[in-house]
Amino acid sequence: MAITAALVKELRDKTGAGMMECKKALTETDGNVEKAIEWMRKNGMAKAEKKAGRTAAEGLITMLVDGNKAALVEINCETDFVAKNDDFPAFGDSVAKRVLADAPADVEALKALPLEDGGKPIEEVRQELVARIGENIQVRRFEVIEGESAVGVYSHGGRIGVAVALKGGDEALAKDIAMHIAASRPLAIDENDVPQDVLQKEKEILVDQARQSGKPEEIIEKMIEGRLRKYLAEITLVGQPFVKDPDQTIGKLLKAAGAEVTNFVRLEVGEGIEKEESNFAEEVMAQAKGA
Repeated sequence: MAITAALVKELRDKTGAGMMECKKALTETDGNVEKAIEWMRKNGMAKAEKKAGRTAAEGLITMLVDGNKAALVEINCETDFVAKNDDFPAFGDSVAKRVLADAPADVEALKALPLEDGGKPIEEVRQELVARIGENIQVRRFEVIEGESAVGVYSHGGRIGVAVALKGGDEALAKDIAMHIAASRPLAIDENDVPQDVLQKEKEILVDQARQSGKPEEIIEKMIEGRLRKYLAEITLVGQPFVKDPDQTIGKLLKAAGAEVTNFVRLEVGEGIEKEESNFAEEVMAQAKGA
């Protein structure tokens, strides 16, 4: 059967795939559009499995707010070019909506949910996106945060996403603090929130440094106390100078507003993922050859 331009257009409209891929699918199925869609789905899954081992350390942090609740989702891809493709952020937005709507237990549970009500599972749509775009794409992680009084979010170029939950205060204050967290990367809200292993490790380092000074034990103890206070001020949110007004700490800002940060989440694209070193020219040639 002759593969006409009208058939190719019909298949493209239904799948969003490229012209050459649509033509190939129609050729393989003798011009049957429905069978071509099925062929493309099967072929797309095979492509997705083949690309699954490739490092995906770029992408976007997608955020969505509904009342006093916010969802943050990290969707990864291989290159920054794909992260800017219209289909990629649209997929992230839809995944974030599903997170807010269904509060899945983990990423595997999330991927089994329909992307749209009554539609295909997120994992199936992800595989189709891999086949269409040509890169490994992964739903890596998500967080949901809820505030008693307000939730504020801040995005830095789509690569850093922060959400802050407040007791007291308002959304504007929460957003200001989210912006601060994006820039200053606090480890905890306050001293009580600092993980004990982090605190213990720092104490050991400070003790070693102080004892190397050769000063008397009572002086060493005071040195350790002072340095530990300084360290805690640097890593805790309430102890840090506010980025928009360094003359006051976040703690003083909150006290003046009669507010309290009950929780915060900061996600950055690719953090913790070991990136592969590659030759850019070779990478472009490989993609051009359809690898």
